[in-house]
Amino acid sequence: MADNQQPARPPVGQPQPGFSQQPPNQPYPGQPCWNDPVTGQPPAPSGQPYPPQQPAPYPGQPCPPQEPPRHHVHHSYIWLGSIQAGAAMFFVVLVSGFSGFVGALADGETIGGDLPLLMLVIGAIVLGLVLIIGLVALFQWLSYKHLYYVIGPEEFNLYSGIFNKKRVHVPYQRIQSVDQRASLLQRLFGVCTVSIDTAGGSNNKAVQVPYVQKSQAEQLRTELFARKQYATAVQEGMAPQEAAVAVAAASGVVLPQAGAAGQAAAAGAGAAGQAPHNVLDAPAEIWTDVRGVFGGSAVDTGKVTYEYGLSNKELLFTGLSNNTAFVLVILGILGGAAQFASQMAPVLTGMVDPLVGQFMLLSGQLFGGNLVAAGVALVLVVAAVMWLLSIVGSAISFGGFRACRRDNRIEVERGLLQHQFQGVSVDRVQSVIVKQSFIRRLLGYCELSLGKIDAAAEGSDEQQKSLSQGLVVHPFVKMSRVPEILAGLVPEFAGVPVESTPVAPVALRRALIRRGIIQGTGLWLAVVIAIGQVCSNAFIVPDADGLTILFYINTGAFIGYALCLVLFVLDLVGAVLWFRGSGFAYNEHFMQVSNGGFARETVSFPRKKIQFGYTKTNPFQRRARTATVSARTAAGIGGTTIRLIDVCEEDARSWLDWLKPRGNVVE
Repeated sequence: MADNQQPARPPVGQPQPGFSQQPPNQPYPGQPCWNDPVTGQPPAPSGQPYPPQQPAPYPGQPCPPQEPPRHHVHHSYIWLGSIQAGAAMFFVVLVSGFSGFVGALADGETIGGDLPLLMLVIGAIVLGLVLIIGLVALFQWLSYKHLYYVIGPEEFNLYSGIFNKKRVHVPYQRIQSVDQRASLLQRLFGVCTVSIDTAGGSNNKAVQVPYVQKSQAEQLRTELFARKQYATAVQEGMAPQEAAVAVAAASGVVLPQAGAAGQAAAAGAGAAGQAPHNVLDAPAEIWTDVRGVFGGSAVDTGKVTYEYGLSNKELLFTGLSNNTAFVLVILGILGGAAQFASQMAPVLTGMVDPLVGQFMLLSGQLFGGNLVAAGVALVLVVAAVMWLLSIVGSAISFGGFRACRRDNRIEVERGLLQHQFQGVSVDRVQSVIVKQSFIRRLLGYCELSLGKIDAAAEGSDEQQKSLSQGLVVHPFVKMSRVPEILAGLVPEFAGVPVESTPVAPVALRRALIRRGIIQGTGLWLAVVIAIGQVCSNAFIVPDADGLTILFYINTGAFIGYALCLVLFVLDLVGAVLWFRGSGFAYNEHFMQVSNGGFARETVSFPRKKIQFGYTKTNPFQRRARTATVSARTAAGIGGTTIRLIDVCEEDARSWLDWLKPRGNVVE
C-alpha cells in the first residue's frame, strides 16, 4: 500500500533530512570534550568514521577525560641503586674479613690446613652477597614500576610506594625552587636528583625525584616554572590565553591554553651563553657538553638576560677564605704547641721512664737528635697539607660556577665533580644578604646571597647546612661590584635605601659592657684559669715533684692570662666596630638592617615580605631609652628574624608606625 511505503534512505555518508552532519572527530552539540593535552588543540580530522566498536556518544554525553601521561624515572634507578648498595655491603664485608684475617695472622695461626674451610666460607659470603644484591635489585625494580610523576593541569603529582602507596600534590603556585644535585657517579651516567621546594618551611619536606635523566630534569624544571608563572598570572586576573602566550614568549614552553599564538611566541625565546672565566670553567664546560652516558640532548630552558661566573682571582680567594682551612691551621698550630710542651716537660724535669727514654733515643737518631723540632715540623706539615687539600676541595666545589637571570627565576650552578643546581623564582626571594668576614672586610670583598624559603631537607647534613646559608649567588665578590650584580640578577631590589640610621649613642657604652663583660670571652676564660690555678695551689702538696708541677701550672696560667688580655681587648674593639657599623634604614618599599663588628652582615628585604615586626626592651634598655627592633621574614627553614639592638626609642616608634598596615610611609 502507498500509505505504508517507507521513504527511500539517502546514500551512506550523506545526512538524513532534519539532521546536521557532524565531523567525525567533533562532539555532538552540547557535548564537552577535552583538547589534546600537549598541543591544546582539538584532534585533527582524520577523514575516517569512528570504528564500529567505539560508537559516537549520544547528544549531551561528555567525552571520557584524558589523563596526563606518566613520566617514570630513569632505569638507572634499578641497577645503579643496586650497585651502590652492593658496593657498600662488599666494603663492609671486606673490611671485617681483612681485620679478622690480620688478627688471625697476629695470633700465629696458619691457613694451610684450614684452606678448604676458608674457601667454603668465602664462597658462602660471595653467595650471600649475590643473593642480597639480587633482592635489592628486585626491590629497586618493583619500586621503579611504582615511581613516576604526572604534570597535571593545576599541580605536580609524585607517585611512589609498592605496598603503601604515596601521592604528593604540589600546586604550581606553591613551588619555591627547583634544584638538581648529582654525585660523581650520577654525573658519569647523566642522571640527577630533582628537589622541588615549596613554601612549607620547617613543616614540609622537599619533594625529591631521584634518578632523573639530565635532559628530562631540565625539561621538568622549565615546565614547572612556566606553569607556576601561568598560575600566578591567572590568579592575578590575566586572561588564560594571554597568560599562556606571555609564558611561551618568556620561557619557550607552550601550554595548552596558548594555542597558535603561543607557538609563534615561543619561537622567539632562546638562551644566551658566556665564555669561561677561570681555569676550572673549561673542564666544567666539557662536563656539560658530554652530559653523561644517558644525559640526553640539551634542552632550551629559556632566555638568559644576565650571567656571570668567577674569575681566577675570585676562585682562589674563595678557596683561601674557606673556614675549614682556617680551622685546620689553628688546630695545626695548637697541635704543634702541644707537641712542644709534651716533649719539653720530661726533658726539663728528667722524669723519663725507660720506655719513653728508648722512644726518644730512637726518634732522636731518626731526626738528627732534634726531637722537638721534628715533632713540631711534622704537625705543621700535616696541617699545611690538610689546608692545601681544603683549598683545592673548596675550589673544585665552586668549579664551573655560573649564576644567571633566566626569565623570572634565578639560577646558580657549581661543582666540578659533584654538581649542584639551584633555581628559585624571583618572587620567592625574601632578602639580599651581604656578608663580610674579617678577612673579606680587610680585602674589600663580601659573600652575596639571597634569602629564600627553604623546606627541610631529607638528605645529608651538608645539604641541610647549604640550605641554611640561603642561595649564594657569589662567594667572593668586590663590594663595588655588588650593585651591578643586583641590578642584573634581581632588579626588583633596586630601591633599597642607602642612608642608614645609626644606633643610639648610648649603645657604645652598652656594647662595651655586653661584649666585654657579660659575653666577654677573655674575661670569663681568665676567671676559669684563676679558679683552676687557685685550686691547684691549694690541693697539690708542695714537695719536690709538687713544686715542679706547680711551676708549670703557674707558668701556664700566666700565659693564659696574657691570652685572656688579648681576647678582652679584641672584645672591646669588636664592640666599637659594632657600634660604628650597625644601623637600619627603610623607605616606601624596602628595609635594611646592618650589624657590624669584625664581621659585618647587611640584610635588605621588601616591606611586603615582612611577616610581622616588634620592638622589645628590658629594664636596662628602658633606662637608657633604647629598644631592640626585630623583623620576621619567611626566609630559611621556619623563618628568619632580623634584629638590631639598642635603637633609639623614637626611631623604633617611627619604624613601628611605618610597619603598620597603611602606616606612615617614609619617602
